[in-house]
Amino acid sequence: MAKRRERTNLAAPPIELLLAVFCAFTLLGGCDRSEVATSASAPGGKATTATGPAPPSFVGSAVCAPCHPAEMERWRGSHHDLALQPATQTSVLGRFDGVSKTHFDVTTTFSRRDGRFVVRTEGPDGAVTEFDVTQTFGVDPLQQYLVPFPGGRRQALPWAWDSRPATEGGQRWIHLQPEERIAPGDPLHWTSVAGNWNHQCAECHSTQVRKGFDAASGTYATTFTEPNVGCEACHGPASRHLAWAEARGKAGGKGADPLLGLVFRIGAGDGGTWVRSPHERIAHRSVRRTSSTEIETCARCHSRRSTLREDYVHGRPIVDTHLVALLDQDLYFADGQIRDEVYEYGSFLQSRMYAAGVTCSDCHDPHSLRLREEGNALCGRCHAPEVFDSVEHHHHAPGSAGARCVSCHAPTRTYMVVDARHDHSFRIPRPALSAEIGAPDACTACHANRSQQWAAAAIARWHGARAEPPAHFGTALHAGRSGAAGAEQQLATLVQDDTQPAIARATALRLLGEYLTPASLPALRAGVAAADPLLRLAAAGAAGAMPPADRVGLLSPLLRDPVFSVRTEAALALAEVPAPLWSPADRVLLADVLAEHRAALATNLDQPQAHVGLGNLHAMLGEADAAKAEFEKAIALAPWAIPAYVNLADVQRTQGREQEAEATLRRALASDPRSADVLHALGLALVRQKRMPEAVDALGRAASLAPDRARYAVAYALALEETGEQTRARAVLDAALARRPGDPALAPFRVDSGGRVR
Repeated sequence: MAKRRERTNLAAPPIELLLAVFCAFTLLGGCDRSEVATSASAPGGKATTATGPAPPSFVGSAVCAPCHPAEMERWRGSHHDLALQPATQTSVLGRFDGVSKTHFDVTTTFSRRDGRFVVRTEGPDGAVTEFDVTQTFGVDPLQQYLVPFPGGRRQALPWAWDSRPATEGGQRWIHLQPEERIAPGDPLHWTSVAGNWNHQCAECHSTQVRKGFDAASGTYATTFTEPNVGCEACHGPASRHLAWAEARGKAGGKGADPLLGLVFRIGAGDGGTWVRSPHERIAHRSVRRTSSTEIETCARCHSRRSTLREDYVHGRPIVDTHLVALLDQDLYFADGQIRDEVYEYGSFLQSRMYAAGVTCSDCHDPHSLRLREEGNALCGRCHAPEVFDSVEHHHHAPGSAGARCVSCHAPTRTYMVVDARHDHSFRIPRPALSAEIGAPDACTACHANRSQQWAAAAIARWHGARAEPPAHFGTALHAGRSGAAGAEQQLATLVQDDTQPAIARATALRLLGEYLTPASLPALRAGVAAADPLLRLAAAGAAGAMPPADRVGLLSPLLRDPVFSVRTEAALALAEVPAPLWSPADRVLLADVLAEHRAALATNLDQPQAHVGLGNLHAMLGEADAAKAEFEKAIALAPWAIPAYVNLADVQRTQGREQEAEATLRRALASDPRSADVLHALGLALVRQKRMPEAVDALGRAASLAPDRARYAVAYALALEETGEQTRARAVLDAALARRPGDPALAPFRVDSGGRVR
């Protein structure tokens, strides 16, 4: 949820809507087969409801094999097939032979006893305890191991087995946080939320998962129809297709499949093929791709996203049930290169290949998951080898690492110690751009002893008088992130440039929420009216920075949006708009959409962010006591959930309970003494209590810990000025202006060459 525009008045800041959905962890986890209920509908079932035929049900992959033997044969042994297995002598790859490994001050021992796989290691209370491993999770390049806990929880151990061949450095135990000691109680400890299979991992490693969390008891009854990623995980429930196949067999092979062309057949469905005439350098699609069903089916798991609700319908846009990460600063570099582990979807959406109509299965067999070809031969299927697999193109010795297409166009970053993932944006290396915006580049990743300027000069020599490359969206995103002069105009221009990737334009829209002026409103309106739901979603969030009265006319149409995440984001931006500004019909519609939002949050009450989201909603609706109750639930569930403390303190402030607000913030500091958000809020609370020396100290520490948050520098400078330290205040503002000259929070404090405020 977008933050509302903040004022610089120290006495009355607005509610800090900090990360209504925050900390969307994507670490691996698992479950125990003996205690997790499974359910599979009877094959060929024909149940009906009072309103018509029952929805299709899941029948299990085994019933697919007789009619689809080739696909089943390729799927067997794939990463999908082996995603979750019982821990047996066959499935466990790691050495459980009494070997011990020490990480910082914790020694872990892996053993076998009475046919069981046992790990002795640090538990949630810090005591060294024995745990039974009941399942394996994943298989290559590493395999994790899953431990059952009370209340139906399943947790992934912090140690994994490096399953690569010994010749590649594998066949060893590795710790997944090798550089850091994660203590019990930390959210990243293996027994905490980051290692929890039920919420973090199950959806993408099993079929038709239902988390089954009971908030009253704090327990899980997680279910799935298959423990691994079976046929129906991608194709959808098959009962109707099976019933048709059975009826067709009885009718002697006659009768059309009612699912033909629907989601169950997830290819593009347009008959398109890739063709390349002898004179063409790059193949083109025989017909334009009109469906993104296949790509979005893969994206459900091959993207950095959080689940909004569980009622996923195969064939619907992913943003109907999931919140897909945009090109956020902690996940991507400004030019869209991968930074954190984001999987493939967000990168692929940026690519020329996606724009040209390429789908996942053009390069990957969807059943075996293997590449269609190995090495440069894969790219040569569409890119003329005589042109692109040549020294004249890649300028490296044939057969060398630099001659591999992926070395330059899909470089890797390594996650989970050994898992090297290719960047699927398939970009052309631009070291000059990388130097400008502080991003890496493929050239100096290999030539580590050389500069990006050297790499840019080498490319210029290769290309001679070739025209300058076109402007890149990374320049505008970098300007928006860094508060550069002219950032608003650059972002607005990018938003309205429909030749640029939608995910980059949506990212620019969200950044634009920090800069909005009348000059950029056309870009916001363009986002609201865009065909791509990512743009509409970002526009709804950015509009939350507008005054409430200005949002109604702009966002009311989005309350009827067919995509769940879009209409709920619009509803959240509109929730605090005064009732007299609404028509009766739209007011009812708003209430309905907010009810949808509450229901979705209710499926995630095992996570603090769901309680924070509910608390924020109650706060916007003026329901202070209900808001406080939800924030307290978040804190009880996760004492490290800083947004819950800050938002709770702000509600207490609105009630005039300044001392309670201060006490809440000091509780937060006990959890995280270096939280700039908490120190900033505490400083403002102390200002309101006229305790200026303490306030200056807290605000100064906040500004120091978060130098890129200009509003923190402004608050610190105003506090200094109020205590008579004008010179120090001006120095703080000047330093902030030097760092972020275009940041709107600093606009009132810019001075011209004569020292006048302008």
